[in-house]
Amino acid sequence: MRIIFLGAPGAGKGTQSELISAQYGIPAISTGAIIREAIATGTDMGLEAKAYTEKGMLVPDEVVIGIIKERLVKDDCKKGFILDGFPRTVAQAEALDEMGVDIDLVISIEVKDEDIVKRMSGRRVCGSCGSSYHIVYKPSRSGEQCDKCGSDLSIRADDKPEVVLDRLRVYHEMTEPLKDYYKSKGKCVEVEGQEILDDTSALVREQIALAFGK
Repeated sequence: MRIIFLGAPGAGKGTQSELISAQYGIPAISTGAIIREAIATGTDMGLEAKAYTEKGMLVPDEVVIGIIKERLVKDDCKKGFILDGFPRTVAQAEALDEMGVDIDLVISIEVKDEDIVKRMSGRRVCGSCGSSYHIVYKPSRSGEQCDKCGSDLSIRADDKPEVVLDRLRVYHEMTEPLKDYYKSKGKCVEVEGQEILDDTSALVREQIALAFGK
């Protein structure tokens, strides 16, 4: 069971990958997390990545691909895995193919851009205790202060509408073409993201059942 989750920032692919990971006992592999792990453990590829991150530079494809390759040969991936955040481009998908990694299913979580902007720009965070809220879906009692500690709530820089729109633009330009890439191989299915998390999860599980019979 080798699965890739696709979706725009804020579409909820990370949450779905974690839920499926727990249900089927296969690791959910986040690109950011394994890069940090490789740096922390000092692997050859991790040291290369560190040289870029310390300068505030993006880690190049060849290093990211090398770190992914190191991760996928570990014992916990023998029964399968879920990739979240990789590949991000068709070039990375082609590199994955060249590594001999045969992906079984690609699930793209589909949410309209305006709904993503609404979701993300409505999030509020307490700077003191870290509690999170949403002005529509999970507002605090006062709307401006944290229910737990009373500190002021604020919007994170990367949740501001203009930042979200820029991230969506990058997604549509660089990552969305992956849907056609995997559709041409008969491996990509789309799931409409629902307002209620469990409803999206049910649709995801339905696609997995169709693909794997379980």
